Amino acid sequence: MNSVLSIDPKADFDIVCFSHLRWDFVFQRPKHLMTRFGQAARVFFIEEPIFDDGPTRLDIQNKSEGVYVGTPHIAKDTPVESIAEVIRGQIALLLSSHESERQVAWFYTPMMLALATELNTAAVVYDCMDELSAFRGAPPELVEREQQLMKVADLVFTGGHTLYEAKRHHHPATYAFPSSVDVRHFGKALTISEDVADQARIAHPRVGFAGVIDERLDIELLDRVAELRPDLNFVMVGPVVKISQDDLPERDNIFYLGMKSYDDLPAYLAGWDVSMMPFALNESTKYISPTKTPEYLSAGLPVVSTPITDVVRPYGEMGLVHIASTADEFVSAIDAALSDDAEKRQTRVKEFLAENSWDRTFQSMFNLIEEVIEKHSAKTEPSAAAVSEKSAGPEVTALQGEIYV
Repeated sequence: MNSVLSIDPKADFDIVCFSHLRWDFVFQRPKHLMTRFGQAARVFFIEEPIFDDGPTRLDIQNKSEGVYVGTPHIAKDTPVESIAEVIRGQIALLLSSHESERQVAWFYTPMMLALATELNTAAVVYDCMDELSAFRGAPPELVEREQQLMKVADLVFTGGHTLYEAKRHHHPATYAFPSSVDVRHFGKALTISEDVADQARIAHPRVGFAGVIDERLDIELLDRVAELRPDLNFVMVGPVVKISQDDLPERDNIFYLGMKSYDDLPAYLAGWDVSMMPFALNESTKYISPTKTPEYLSAGLPVVSTPITDVVRPYGEMGLVHIASTADEFVSAIDAALSDDAEKRQTRVKEFLAENSWDRTFQSMFNLIEEVIEKHSAKTEPSAAAVSEKSAGPEVTALQGEIYV
């Protein structure tokens, strides 16, 4: 295990975060929140394991203030039934070397529940950012594992209001924390005038998308809209995941620019005329609350989206996003967006997003965690939701699958 420098935490607990999303993938909810928690407590961010020919080890990297990312490397010949035990041992060594006395176990995936059985849990948090069971490639036992996690969790956070309505009946302490935004970061787009090199060659008007390109995207809609309007150019920024590149529509006015860093996104958005969210309406999008909605708006862009529930309410109802279902409607909405009164829209956006920052979301979550810990301390008992081998259910058997995002 790589050695790292310890820091003095400001809180009297550490966070051990178990995530199916890797830290260095796209800058999503886990990274937004954990970078902020890292300023108040030490965060040990545990990724899914990598199976290779090297020795079994836990690679540790200090990625941000107070945030240590642990990537388990497991020898390919390790028996499946031993994987969880090996990783638990790696985590125990990590925590002991950092003199971590008690931890908040934070889960983004129920599939890693069995990795927390040896933690001295002050609280257990399930931050349910998506309905993962509906995603392509999701392990079949995920629903059962989520039920087990619900039983031991002190707090359940959801990534949107629709997801909250689906989960709140399963846990008494469920709270909706929809996608937030770093307004200062994406607001940089308002003052950027120089185009980025690989986008400069694309003519205007430009209609852009920035995010993971996967089964949630309605590629047939994108293809049809691009066919209907050859005078518009569609810019796709982001990695292609779980679908074949060969399945993506190829037209002279569709440009795939690949994955870009979070720091570079404002520069790309600054060069668009309209932003879009052409999501398919299927099981994998039923509960999503796209982070890109407030990001686009912060960048000063008009937005056109298919009728995703958490986009229609509140953004569509407030007139901040144009909603369209069919290709013809999408084209009409783009034309309307191109005619938007930008100054009027930005005034309304600024007022709305002032209450929806990641800083405010972090502070609300932190306060709830402290309340839970104080409640347990008052009873002079450990967390009532401490993860035991019994409560965690079967050993981890599905960690060798592809990461689902």
